[in-house]
Amino acid sequence: MTSLKWWQTAVFYQIYPRSFADGNGDGIGDFKGIIEKLDYLKDLGVDALWLSPHYPSPNWDCGYDISDYCSVAPEYGTLDDFKTFLAESHKRGIRVILDLVLNHTSDEHPWFLESKSSRDNPKADWYVWMDGTPPISEGNGGSRRGVPNNWQSCFDGDAWTYVPERGQYYYHYFMKQQPDLNWRNPEVKQAMWNVVRFWLDLGVDGFRLDAIGTIYEDPSLTPHTVPMNLAQLRRASELARTPAEKKQIEKYWYDMFKHQWGGPGLHDLMKELRAILDEYDGDRMLVGEDDDIAYMGDGGDELHLVFNFPLMRTERITPDHIRRNQKERLTRLEALPVKGWQCNTLGNHDTSRLFTRYGDRQHDSSLARLHAALVLTLKGTPFLYNGEEIGMTDLIITDPSKLRDTMATWYYHSLVNDLGVDPAEAALRAGEMSRDKNRTPMQWNNAPNGGFSPPGVQTWLPVNPNYKEGINVRDQLHNPNSLLNYYKNLLRVRRNTPALVEGEYIPLHPRAEDYFAFLRQTSAQTVLVILNFSNNKLELSFSRTAALKDKSLHLLFSSAVHSHTDLSPKSLHLGAFEVFIAEVK
Repeated sequence: MTSLKWWQTAVFYQIYPRSFADGNGDGIGDFKGIIEKLDYLKDLGVDALWLSPHYPSPNWDCGYDISDYCSVAPEYGTLDDFKTFLAESHKRGIRVILDLVLNHTSDEHPWFLESKSSRDNPKADWYVWMDGTPPISEGNGGSRRGVPNNWQSCFDGDAWTYVPERGQYYYHYFMKQQPDLNWRNPEVKQAMWNVVRFWLDLGVDGFRLDAIGTIYEDPSLTPHTVPMNLAQLRRASELARTPAEKKQIEKYWYDMFKHQWGGPGLHDLMKELRAILDEYDGDRMLVGEDDDIAYMGDGGDELHLVFNFPLMRTERITPDHIRRNQKERLTRLEALPVKGWQCNTLGNHDTSRLFTRYGDRQHDSSLARLHAALVLTLKGTPFLYNGEEIGMTDLIITDPSKLRDTMATWYYHSLVNDLGVDPAEAALRAGEMSRDKNRTPMQWNNAPNGGFSPPGVQTWLPVNPNYKEGINVRDQLHNPNSLLNYYKNLLRVRRNTPALVEGEYIPLHPRAEDYFAFLRQTSAQTVLVILNFSNNKLELSFSRTAALKDKSLHLLFSSAVHSHTDLSPKSLHLGAFEVFIAEVK
């Protein structure tokens, strides 16, 4: 291996703590449960964990509304439990990064309680406050008279909430329980940098930065020009059918929020944060919840990584889509003054599960294997989401009383009360758009509650009943052909194959429609990867590929059965949906 940083060679695994493992039997995941599963994660073959928010929170946005940045939510345990988790992870050679929510706090955070109490409070300017006349009425259908402008919260309607104590409105890009911090106030910045140092001093290895683009909004408060509100736009998105309608809706989404993103000052702020991490040993790292490579600065002074979200933004993963994505991303990363490093993923807690989102309802299992191989063989750092390794699927919750995603419950009530949609359809639409569907508890075995919680305990979200159909860890551990063992084998091959970790990416056969072929190449090793995205058997020749001329191939990994491990690149036979990885000899 060359002198790559640990975060360049690592495979990351996202843990959604509320849904990962219930160690005390109360129906909610916790640190005791996570600690008990660390050996599982080590055996799986991951190198680093991204922990979704574990801080105290009223949970209006499932932990992303933080009421104390320097503690642990009581339902997850104590700060000592966190320290044990961190120490036990490090003992196993597993790094840990935390979710860092910079844009907003909870409206129950002491800072906000002080800020809203009066205009004379020392923290009066810690949040974004604007004048406006009081609304005539509150709630759904209430008057919008008096708000500073027509900006929308991306979650639940107006982006402004009135506080009688101050006679002013505060701004919230997300829900009203998540007031935006005023990062133009130096005291706010210092307080948040103290939070960063608190966790770095404890030994965490870095941070995933939540929603960084929303930190600064347009100071001129320029109104949007979209002729509808958020609920109407969501509904229009569901009803759009023609390409022209969908294109118009896409433009409306951009226009509605374009003045609330990417305000001046973000890059200077990221440089300040990076400088803090650079004071610490151990190559602490930052990955942003954004795909804009500009947040990497010159490649060495802002974020270490941004996610390759454009890879995910398609209804179907195709060879052509992958090639175009890789060309665009890698070209831009390589053009940075300090060459940038890619970060690939196909799923997280905010998106439909990989198995569901990119399946075709006929070959879902085969496609899940292809998509796993794609993320784990492309150049860059892979991020996996807990449950992908066993093929967990979305669970559409059509009973609104069981939804915990407040964005979905708001939408349900808006559909019924404001837009006159039939309650049954509204419930289905809310269940489909809810993030609950991809946050259900991890399925550990074929037992009541999927082994997440003891029998008879009501889990915080329903467990997907398909745990009874082999979609659970224990059943798959004992099945050599399971998706879980596929992941374990693939992760082992990646770890033991330097070219798959650090090699350059060289695309092959650029016009192939059925398959995606490429090389990963270092000075010492060349590996050929072929992903057959079709249901066809293929006979392929790479005789014209210079790096393969007069060479042979030694099979490292395949999702199909080959009678020989030494093969000729002149004539390769691949099965339907096969994943093929071979070293060039």
